[in-house]
Amino acid sequence: MPLFFYDATYILVIIGALLSLAASANVQSTFKRYSEVRSRSGLTGAQAATLILQKHGITNVTIRPVAGNLTDHYKPSNRTLGLSDPVMNVDSIAAIGVAAHEVGHAVQHARGFVPLRIRNTIVPVVNIGSRLSWPIILVGLLVQESWSQTVLNIGVILFALTTIFTLITLPVEFNASRRAVAALEESNVLNSEELKGTKKVLRAAALTYVAAAAASILSLLRILLITRSGRRRN
Repeated sequence: MPLFFYDATYILVIIGALLSLAASANVQSTFKRYSEVRSRSGLTGAQAATLILQKHGITNVTIRPVAGNLTDHYKPSNRTLGLSDPVMNVDSIAAIGVAAHEVGHAVQHARGFVPLRIRNTIVPVVNIGSRLSWPIILVGLLVQESWSQTVLNIGVILFALTTIFTLITLPVEFNASRRAVAALEESNVLNSEELKGTKKVLRAAALTYVAAAAASILSLLRILLITRSGRRRN
């Protein structure tokens, strides 16, 4: 069992962690850079979000402030759009871009965007899987019983659900950004030059989801290698 706790497959986890750290650092620096560029319209993130919601005929979404930095989100369950301090009342092109992106999720919800519906449906199962997958895998590796193979399979499937979730998240996020750029352009909230900076912010944010998906795939690969090794020992 020592090999299970320390083995060559850790390199996969390290690669995933480095990808995530690089993506996070990139989005933080890009957001900071364009947070210093004020929009010519003078609209804040909250005002831009309100305008785009109105243009889409969405009147049942509540905008509220949330603590933190880049903690912005849209919550379908109660139709609330949370904007962080650097976005809510700030008139930078970065703030407007992030706010418009979250509105993109609200529009997806209102229009029944299929990938979003799938993601929202599997969230409860994914939450369970993320908590129980490793304990179940450990049990399957430690016991020598005939049913250990079944236990291992259950653990792998549960973890695979979290990987599937990260993959489904990609089209959801990409589509929200496309909707955001289109809305900002059509409503003249940002001009073409300002949109270039906003696109860079949204692209950097999208890369964090790509990195998360890659890290999850690498972790799943590690689990498959570990469980295969465990089967041979059993």
